[in-house]
Amino acid sequence: MNRICKLLGIEYPIIQGGMAWIATAELAAAVSNAGGLGLIAAGNAPKQVVKDEIRKARTLTDKPFGVNVMLMSPYVDEIMDLIYEEKIPVITTGAGNPAKYMEKLKTIGTKIIPVVPSVALAKRMEKYGADALIVEGTEAGGHIGELTTMVLIPQIVDQVNIPVIGAGGIADGRAMVAAFALGAEGVQIGTRFICSTECKAHENYKKALINAKDRDAIVSGRSTGHPVRALKNKFMKEFLELEKQGVDPKILEEKGAGSLKIAAIEGDIEKGSVMAGQVAAMIKDIKPCKEIIEEIIEDAKKVISNLKV
Repeated sequence: MNRICKLLGIEYPIIQGGMAWIATAELAAAVSNAGGLGLIAAGNAPKQVVKDEIRKARTLTDKPFGVNVMLMSPYVDEIMDLIYEEKIPVITTGAGNPAKYMEKLKTIGTKIIPVVPSVALAKRMEKYGADALIVEGTEAGGHIGELTTMVLIPQIVDQVNIPVIGAGGIADGRAMVAAFALGAEGVQIGTRFICSTECKAHENYKKALINAKDRDAIVSGRSTGHPVRALKNKFMKEFLELEKQGVDPKILEEKGAGSLKIAAIEGDIEKGSVMAGQVAAMIKDIKPCKEIIEEIIEDAKKVISNLKV
């Protein structure tokens, strides 16, 4: 058993991405029941909403699952209190530094796994007591950094002693093996799990991923300091044009607010932000999480058995 499976009490070293509006109790429970680690995304949701999702997930699985905490949320302090109250076994964090919450959460045994896009932040998080790191390359969907998964994983692995989970550009067994070859001990998968039967994202959103071409997952928002990867559509075209015109970043952020919900929940894939990683073009079907995970593991085994060095 590798360090990630042992740390999290899971069968396979596969973590589901904490995607706002998408990573609900149903998806988290399905991934956990299939042997991975499912995550509920707290996003910008208030405490009671997240609490309801946690309670729902517990009726759907008796396996470990976690919560993804977005540190820029206006409710982050309440969410961290909820994590403590509900004794959540593992959290992943994004968009900030979770250091001030770590000591309290460690008293109840919560494993803390920050998402990091750079070597500097990875070393800082290890110093503060992180249990593992999700090393996310720019291929990922949603908020991204600049370095690719291929170059980022080995650089961070060489600088830290805690386990590394590779993320960004991983949707099948080949990519999983590649991440392990680079030194990762687990993988985080987001976009592929959107196209699962248990995911509550709108069917239009899922179809947009299935119809995506190799260059459709593009980046906007670089001028705001918070770049986001999503599929080409009317919303992205308008947003990029405003950026080109040098519009105030605050106005851009206002335009982006709520755009993911418009696509993921309401199903308007032209006026909303269809956040997805560059692997979207590899996704050809919608199937249960159990089948997705089994397929990834079987593919990984085949790749390993076919390696001739």
